[in-house]
Amino acid sequence: MRAWFLLTALLAAPAVAQNEIPAPSQNAQGEVAVTIYNNDLALVQDTRQLDLASGRSRREFPDVSAQIRPETVTLTGAGIGIVEQNFDFDLLSPQALIQKAVGETITLVRTNPATGAETRERARVLAANGGVVLQIGDRIEVLRDDGLPVRVIFDRVPENLRARPTLSVTVESERAGRRPVTLTYLTSGLAWAADYVALFDENTGRMDVQGWITLTNNSGTEYRDADTLLVAGAVGQAAQPYLSRPMPPPPPGRPLREAGTETSDRERLGDFYLYPLPERTTIANRQTKQVSFLDVQGTPAQRAYEFRAPWLQTLEEPQNVNTVVRFSTSRDQGLGDALPAGTVRVYQRDARGNPQFVGESAIGHTPMGSQLGLTTGQAFDVKAQPVVEGRDRITAAEWRTTSRFRIFHADGTRTSGESDSVRETEFWQTRMRYLLTNARPEPVTVHLYQSGLDNYWHDTRIVTESHPSERLSADQVVWHVEVPANGSATVNATFQTRH
Repeated sequence: MRAWFLLTALLAAPAVAQNEIPAPSQNAQGEVAVTIYNNDLALVQDTRQLDLASGRSRREFPDVSAQIRPETVTLTGAGIGIVEQNFDFDLLSPQALIQKAVGETITLVRTNPATGAETRERARVLAANGGVVLQIGDRIEVLRDDGLPVRVIFDRVPENLRARPTLSVTVESERAGRRPVTLTYLTSGLAWAADYVALFDENTGRMDVQGWITLTNNSGTEYRDADTLLVAGAVGQAAQPYLSRPMPPPPPGRPLREAGTETSDRERLGDFYLYPLPERTTIANRQTKQVSFLDVQGTPAQRAYEFRAPWLQTLEEPQNVNTVVRFSTSRDQGLGDALPAGTVRVYQRDARGNPQFVGESAIGHTPMGSQLGLTTGQAFDVKAQPVVEGRDRITAAEWRTTSRFRIFHADGTRTSGESDSVRETEFWQTRMRYLLTNARPEPVTVHLYQSGLDNYWHDTRIVTESHPSERLSADQVVWHVEVPANGSATVNATFQTRH
C-alpha cells in the first residue's frame, strides 16, 4: 500500500452548530425498526425528534446505511415536505482526504529516526493517482512508502467528506417546533438466514432440533436498540444496474421430499412468514448475531440410504450411497413449524456419549407438514454400482406391442397412442443391473432412484423389473431394496426408449 494510506491525519475542522456531527461514540438514530428480507434487502424506519424552523431549512441525518438506496427515501412528519435530498456516501478516510486535497496545500511532518527531531514543510498536492505527487517549493516529490516516519496535517475537512454516512434533506415546514420525523428507506447489506442444529439419536429414532436466526450486518452502519422483524421470502425487486449487488446464493439441494399442506401459527404478510425478534436488539456493523427461534425435543427421525443412478451408464467401480436423515415438519409427529431457508447441521452421539458432527444440508423455505430428507454424507459400508448389461435396437412393431404402453378405452378398444412419426424413429431396449452391497452388521434399506425417464417424447418405459418400482414422476422411479447384513442385493430392469 502507498504511504498515504498509512498516514496519521491530524484534522482541524471548525465546528458547525446546526450540522454538527456526533462523536464516534454517539449515535444520531432515534427509534429504529428494521425489517430484513432474505435477498440482501432491508427496510429501515428511523423516527427522530427534530427542532424545525418555520419555512425552508436543511437537516442532516447521520448514521443512515452506507448502502442506502436514495431513491427509496421518504421523510414523514406533521406539517413538513421534502424539497431536496442528498446522500453523502464519500466517507472520511486517509485515502479520501488526500484525494480531496489535490490542488490544496498540506503540511508534511517528518521525524528523524536517530534524533527524534521533527521537520515541517508546506506542500501542494499535485496528484493522488496510485501515489501522491507533491510540490515542495521548487521541487517535485513523490511521497514514498520507505519506512520513514511521516504524517500529514490537513488544514480542514472538506465539506463533502463525512465521518459517517449522512443524508441531507431540505425540508419545508409549516411551523416551528420540535416534533417526531420518520425517515424510511431501503438498503442492502443486511441479511439473515436460518441455521439449525439437530442432535439425532438413531437408537430411539428421535431428534432434537434447535433453530437459530443468524443476522449479518455489512451495511456500514450500526442499528441500535432496533425493533427487528425478519421476513422469510425473497421480495421482488426491479433491476438496479447502478448498484453493486452480491451474486444470489445457489439454489438449495433437494431435501424436500413432499411439500406440506399445513398452515403454521406464524404471523404472515401476504405470502411471506414473519419472524419478529422477541425484544429489541443492537445490530452492530460487520457483526453476525444469532437469536433462537425454534426448540423441539424428541421429534421422530430415521436414517435412510439413497443412491441416484446416472441414466443408462455403467460405473466402473461401486459408489458410496448417500446417508440421509428423514423427518417431518408436521404438527403431529414433527417439528410443528414452517422452516425458513437455511442450513441444518446434524450431530450424533458416539459410544462415549459425546455429540459428533456427521454432516449438513441446505433447505429451502419449507411449509409445515413437509417430509424432509437431509443428505448428511456418504455411507462407508453401503455401496451401489449400476451396469448396462445390454443395449439393443428394436423395431417399431416391438415398440407398439409393449403391453404396458397400450391405452385401454371404456368401450373395450385399445390403441398404442403412436403418431405416424414412429416409422422414422429409432427404438432401443436397455438392460440395467444395479448391484447393492452392505458391509454393516445389520440389514439396511437402500432407496435406489433412477432419473432421466422423461425424454423428449415423455414415454420411456420400464418393461421388466426384478423389484417393484414406485413411479415418483414422469422422470423418476425408485426401488426400495432390502440389503441383508454383510450381504448384497441386485435389481434388474429393462428400459425401452426412443434414443
